[in-house]
Amino acid sequence: MKFFIDTANLADIREAQDMGILDGVTTNPSLMAKEGITGKDNVMRHYKQICDIVEGDVSAEVIGTTFDEMVREGEELAELDDNIVVKIPMTRDGVKALKYFSEKGIRTNCTLIFSAGQALLAAKAGASYVSPFVGRLDDISTDGIELIEQIVTIYRNYGYTTEVLAASIRHPMHVVQCAEIGADVMTGPLSVMLALLNHPLTDIGLAKFLADHKKASNG
Repeated sequence: MKFFIDTANLADIREAQDMGILDGVTTNPSLMAKEGITGKDNVMRHYKQICDIVEGDVSAEVIGTTFDEMVREGEELAELDDNIVVKIPMTRDGVKALKYFSEKGIRTNCTLIFSAGQALLAAKAGASYVSPFVGRLDDISTDGIELIEQIVTIYRNYGYTTEVLAASIRHPMHVVQCAEIGADVMTGPLSVMLALLNHPLTDIGLAKFLADHKKASNG
């Protein structure tokens, strides 16, 4: 399973990259705003900075909601760097844009997926990735992991090449569960990746090894 980091924070991206676990980046307007990145030129420059750090795919989201707006913005984003994947919302015009970009050879990530039916439409329109939101479904007492499993099954049934990118990952068990059911990608904050490191027996074992080594050295 690929690990994408869901952020626009360059320090977090560099940290994940330096750990050797990073396969790509996902961003959105909210994450850009969180980092104080405003204005089209600044946003475009920031996307380019992200692409200079990461070797893998970088999802960059369009702001427009009409077909023409999505196409215009998406083509501008795609020209920034070969690693850019244009992020498109799951709407009627969004599906049309997915088809347009697919025919142009521009890779896409269909975002705001909350049902298997939506994921099926995105795959038929040629999306490179679909982003079902696990955590946001959990927030409304719906099983987000079950949706990931449904989509993976449907895509395997019919041989769709669209990758299932599990988004809105909130904690380490989400990551493990997504890996168990065959999600292609997970995207989450650096904190979730770091949490995978933690286990009390690892800490206890390391402390014992060091204590034993100290005794042997002093002896």
